[in-house]
Amino acid sequence: MTRPRVRLRDVAAAANTSAKTASRVINGDPRVAEETRARVEQAVRDLGYQPDPLARSLRRGTDDTIGVVIDSVADPFFASVTGEIERLALKRGITVIIASTNRAPDRERSVLEGLAQRRVAGLIVAPVSADHTYVRTLPCPVVFVDRRARSVTADAVVVDDREAAATAVRHLITHGHRRIAFIGDGPDLDTARLRLAGYRDALAEAGIDEETVLECRPDDTVGHAAAHTTRLLADPGPPTAIFSGNTRCSLGIVPVLHRRNRLDIALVAFGDFPMADSVTPAVTVIDHPSDVIGRLAAEQLMRRLEGDTSDPVTVVAPVHLVSRGSGEVRP
Repeated sequence: MTRPRVRLRDVAAAANTSAKTASRVINGDPRVAEETRARVEQAVRDLGYQPDPLARSLRRGTDDTIGVVIDSVADPFFASVTGEIERLALKRGITVIIASTNRAPDRERSVLEGLAQRRVAGLIVAPVSADHTYVRTLPCPVVFVDRRARSVTADAVVVDDREAAATAVRHLITHGHRRIAFIGDGPDLDTARLRLAGYRDALAEAGIDEETVLECRPDDTVGHAAAHTTRLLADPGPPTAIFSGNTRCSLGIVPVLHRRNRLDIALVAFGDFPMADSVTPAVTVIDHPSDVIGRLAAEQLMRRLEGDTSDPVTVVAPVHLVSRGSGEVRP
């Protein structure tokens, strides 16, 4: 004999609360008293309650799914951001669909519109387009991550890229360096443009005119960064220090320095990466907290899904410099 399906009202009755409150607990709403939450969670376990995703989808007009659109799933930074978003989403019974733009602006729009047509409840996006006014036509909330939207006011979770980059270069200057190269992405991305500006800010503050700026192609950042580093080392007057603009560039720079035994060249990297603290000298980094950024983006989207209609906000995640050795090498 088939057991009758346990309904939400059965859980509410067992927990001695309303169906609305039981629903809020099941959907992860933090605005419920701990005692009430405990009763509902116990009732869910006792009764074996399972939410009906189809019913919820029909009721809301959307699936219990969010889309996360990033540069590339192979990028260590965005892999970590996505992992944290997925962790928080799964705690609320929400499925995550992940897609990559490969930094192609036209692909960004087609991916977002395609996910919206699949009735996702919301979107988290690392933007690459020059104009995001089209997001106004999307039927779901959108939170931008790592970079702000362009031409439209929208929720975003970012860091102060310019000041963080200036902090990195000031650190190298403090340790005696004046020939400092910058290896990073081209200025078409806001993050790269702001980090380059911060690099130049620090040089200007110190009265340093000479600069070497080398841009990496987005289709082969690691390989291009490695090639740039090799060329720098072959110059008659190579830099005494390098500021790496992102994790992908760092993954190209560090192996070249080690293969050529040029550990006399100081390095500060924007963003931590696997094994950065295991090489010798360990890599000094601007800690660009991917897990915090992912969590803040997920939490902001959840607030929108719960009905928050307040004005868009930009959340600035904290960063700090982690001295490990490579950034403290003197010329």
